[in-house]
Amino acid sequence: MTKPPKITVYTDGAAQGNPGPGGYGIVLMSGRHRKEISQGFRLTTNNRMELLAVIVALETLKIPGSHVTVYTDSRYVADAVEKKWVFSWEKKDFKNKKNPDLWKRFLKAYRKHNVTFIWIRGHANIKENEVCDRLAVRASKAGNLLEDKGYQPGGE
Repeated sequence: MTKPPKITVYTDGAAQGNPGPGGYGIVLMSGRHRKEISQGFRLTTNNRMELLAVIVALETLKIPGSHVTVYTDSRYVADAVEKKWVFSWEKKDFKNKKNPDLWKRFLKAYRKHNVTFIWIRGHANIKENEVCDRLAVRASKAGNLLEDKGYQPGGE
């Protein structure tokens, strides 16, 4: 049986207006393989895009049990997982928490892999993070914006 692959993921989210048009950018790397993913939405928030970037990255992985290191400049996402907040939110069914739809989807994808989060400073000349930022911003300004069906005004 082969060992699950080691995958490095960089993610970023952006919103023009917050709420406003938004997008996410992802760079997935494993060995010599590299994939960039992005998508934009008509009305959303920065935090939703930061979280959705991680979700889509994890959902894209084909081999369960992969060892994944996620680099994000979102304290919202990194701290929620690394400080174990999201697991206590889950026990309370995300009562009074923002973005419960995305957190539930996140946990489903997260539990399929061995994931570690590393917070990095945004706009600090970290090459792949800068690529993700450009992808996210470009996606937020593209012509093919989707509807963020889970976005609730005031729900961040």
